[in-house]
Amino acid sequence: MAFEIYFLGNQLFSNTAQAITLAKNKKLGEYKTSKVIYSKYEAFYLIEKAKAKIMFKEKKITSIKAIKLFSKKHKNFSRNYLVYKDLREKGYIVKTALKFGTEFRVYDKKSKHAKWLVFISSPRDKVKWKEFVSTNRISHSTAKKLLIALIDSQHSISYFESDWIKP
Repeated sequence: MAFEIYFLGNQLFSNTAQAITLAKNKKLGEYKTSKVIYSKYEAFYLIEKAKAKIMFKEKKITSIKAIKLFSKKHKNFSRNYLVYKDLREKGYIVKTALKFGTEFRVYDKKSKHAKWLVFISSPRDKVKWKEFVSTNRISHSTAKKLLIALIDSQHSISYFESDWIKP
């Protein structure tokens, strides 16, 4: 049975036993002070997997309504979610990384430190080299590598790893 995730203000959270178990065992959400806080990507992933339902203004919302709500705050939600879901289904733990200047940080299941920061792009994006270089430098200075996720027009994702080197 799907548990409830509440969408209140700008926060997604649940205090159910099921949510707490998933947070501890599968690293979905962050367990803090007797509730689990979710990123919009984690919450949507749980909806898609039929493990949770989102409650907004005391009503269950559809996945289409959730996408619309999440996209209001983040115009690239749908595109970025493709990367989140793909990495998650490959067995990685995926968390937000706004403080690092990227959308996600990625962990191996057993690692306490992120392996990658993720830079998401598509052929129609105008990549600013200065932005790319600074993101790569941040990943290096935080002992991570930069994982470039390129999404093509058919929604296929190709990954490339970038590392900062001194010649």
